[in-house]
Amino acid sequence: MYAIIKQGGKQYKVSKDDELIVDRIVGNPGDKFDITDVVMVRDDHVLVENLDKVKITASIVEHLKGNKVIVFKYKPKKNYRRKFGHRSYLTKIRIDDIKIPKGKSVKKEKESEKSEEVADKVKTTQAAETA
Repeated sequence: MYAIIKQGGKQYKVSKDDELIVDRIVGNPGDKFDITDVVMVRDDHVLVENLDKVKITASIVEHLKGNKVIVFKYKPKKNYRRKFGHRSYLTKIRIDDIKIPKGKSVKKEKESEKSEEVADKVKTTQAAETA
């Protein structure tokens, strides 16, 4: 089972016990929090329909800083040079659990059914082109 979540303006594909590094989250290491912004959940060829009720529990592992990014401004012939840099504040989180509510799910169509539908569409378009 995996889910696609939004965190800090980015999307991540996560499953249970995954660890990932995201933008800084307020809290102390060991704190648990819920991720409510879920884009998609998939469980053994079944897509979940009610994403509002999906609950993903995560915990903060540690806070850290990213690699230093150097910014250098330069204007030729004007003796203007500025060098500075920054390090982004990041948080390492662990996905503890993905809870899916019991209820409706959208089952994946069999590949053979899809291929038959595509073949029918191709036949109809070819017949329309020749007519």
